[in-house]
Amino acid sequence: MEVIKDLPEVFEEFAEQRKNSFLAVKTLKDKGVPVVGAYCTYFPKEIAMAMGAATVGLCSTSDETIAEAEKDLPKNLCPLIKSSYGFAKTDKCPFFYFSDVVVGETTCDGKKKMYEYMREFKDVFIMELPNTQGEEALKLWKSEIIRFKEYLEKKFNVTITEDDIRAAIREENKVRRSLKNLYSVMQNDPAPITGQDLFKVLYGSGFKFDRSAIPAEVDALTAKINAEYAEGKMLEKKPRILITGCPIGGATEKVIRAVEDNGGVVVTYENCSGAKSIDKLVDEDNPDVYDALARRYLNIGCSVMTPNPNRLELLGRLIDEYKVDGVLEMTLQACHTYNVETLAIRRFVNEQKGLPYINVETDYSQADIGQLNTRIAAFIEML
Repeated sequence: MEVIKDLPEVFEEFAEQRKNSFLAVKTLKDKGVPVVGAYCTYFPKEIAMAMGAATVGLCSTSDETIAEAEKDLPKNLCPLIKSSYGFAKTDKCPFFYFSDVVVGETTCDGKKKMYEYMREFKDVFIMELPNTQGEEALKLWKSEIIRFKEYLEKKFNVTITEDDIRAAIREENKVRRSLKNLYSVMQNDPAPITGQDLFKVLYGSGFKFDRSAIPAEVDALTAKINAEYAEGKMLEKKPRILITGCPIGGATEKVIRAVEDNGGVVVTYENCSGAKSIDKLVDEDNPDVYDALARRYLNIGCSVMTPNPNRLELLGRLIDEYKVDGVLEMTLQACHTYNVETLAIRRFVNEQKGLPYINVETDYSQADIGQLNTRIAAFIEML
């Protein structure tokens, strides 16, 4: 087993991975490695990986560039969209700057229109994501994955074989399995680590360009956490919180801190920053690699899907497996699909799972930290 450092040091290294990768992406570019940037969990990264490209999530979780974005975009737009566009427009995101192409997707209306403006200064490839998950939608999504593959082949003058794609699928599935195993340590009660530390690994691993190196590193970390837990090293017993809703990262990590500074522990994340992105594997035995990818990605339970049973299925499973005491849903202002869906999530959590639920609506400013602490502290005290 690989020898690793003390847990706090490892968690901080993952937390700093995004910043450390700023230089790494330039090194890749200097070596002639293509870089493909994306914003969404629906991005089928295995297609880009199959041609030897590095894939990276682009900057979108800070209010640093929102004022610049609002010169072009409405103020009452989702902060994630404004932040994405602002970082792109100002060239303050090294990942965006060094990306040869940005892959967009038709998840919500705001992003679709934002990509139109982004295309004025960057090569953006838009994938037509269906908003339903039936067989007809699957046909469309499979054809979009093939169209994306053909686009990359033409743009970079390469051939992407099905064997290349199968190899990429196996490699990324290994990453998902390792992260899921790490994730499962939080099924222990009391929890072995804080939700903030778990999040550092989940978020930071997305910025490691050598995907093949991740499983060994994460497996070693999981083994160390389990070994220390067996020795009695764990948190004191606290109310166990599941976070669902919009993607968390950067500015919205204030919600995680509000939970854990006020007596709770976040044991699981259902959203894109957590289980939603790693829960399902691509079927390695499916002889049709494009069908396998299409099924895996289209089945993600995002609020843009209608109906959206897969989100409730995952949410219910996590509630049971992680012995959750309460559910906190974080929605971003002007994120219409997630905000509309809060009623369905509240009903599911209250009526079917018999648990307390709270929704907090926020943005990327720090102005509401006091209010968040007050509301979340009251919620945890009630548990």
